[in-house]
Amino acid sequence: MNRNAIITCAVTGAGDTAGRSEHVPVTPAEIATSALEAARAGAAIVHCHVRDTGTGRGTRTVDHYREVVDRIRDQDDQVVINLTAGMGGDLVMGPDDDPLAFREGTDLVGGLERLAHVEAIRPDICSLDCGSLNFGDHNEVYVSTPEMLRTMAGKVREWGVRPELEVFDTGNLWFAETMIAEGLVDPPYWLQLCLSIPYGTPMDIGILQAMVHRLPAEAEFTSFGLGAMQMPMVAQSVMLGGHVRVGLEDNLYLERGVLATNAQLVEKAARIVELVGASVQSPAEARKTLRLD
Repeated sequence: MNRNAIITCAVTGAGDTAGRSEHVPVTPAEIATSALEAARAGAAIVHCHVRDTGTGRGTRTVDHYREVVDRIRDQDDQVVINLTAGMGGDLVMGPDDDPLAFREGTDLVGGLERLAHVEAIRPDICSLDCGSLNFGDHNEVYVSTPEMLRTMAGKVREWGVRPELEVFDTGNLWFAETMIAEGLVDPPYWLQLCLSIPYGTPMDIGILQAMVHRLPAEAEFTSFGLGAMQMPMVAQSVMLGGHVRVGLEDNLYLERGVLATNAQLVEKAARIVELVGASVQSPAEARKTLRLD
């Protein structure tokens, strides 16, 4: 069991959720405000995507990321900022008789272009999705190849940014271990074990436990589940020795039929952590745990 847990709030994501809840932040000002509210509620880390202010869809616009970070830092210089570096991996294949006729939604660029905002801003942490994945039930594939990841990990290390190694299945974990063994990632290793995203790791605690048992020495991990499994995973992750992720990227509801804010989700997660006998790390404590200063 982990007696002193870090809470990450995944503030907005890039999914088609802005139209499903008025609480999903879209503009840089809204994202920063929601991140700050989550930090005041107990989140030591805020994980941020940005969205197009017109369509609400996820974007890679560097200026949006810069505005979010500047707005957060103007009010809070301690909360740990974690920016996604996963945008730019979306490939929507064409029909079976013409698969190379890529469809709307395709946004596929190389590793360095995915890191343009990380190079410009140098956040505390950025996420690296450690493998490719059939995403959903149709023709969308998320592409993150070993060569791309080695390039990205090397640059992130050079810039002094801590990578969050996002693990969606056991093959992703294998490659994360490979990058660690190759010296591309410095300890402590920060891994995010992602459950219930179709078609990665299913919501199966036995599989999660097996993945935890594979983690290398000096690893710190956090994990999450989607939707109604978000809060049960708070307790489960802590009991397996890990940390916690909640937020509107993964779940819109505080309880059945009640839409949540990010701050409310963090507050609920903090209560769960405390009820199982653990404490919640402050941003200063999280910085020491992850050696960010």
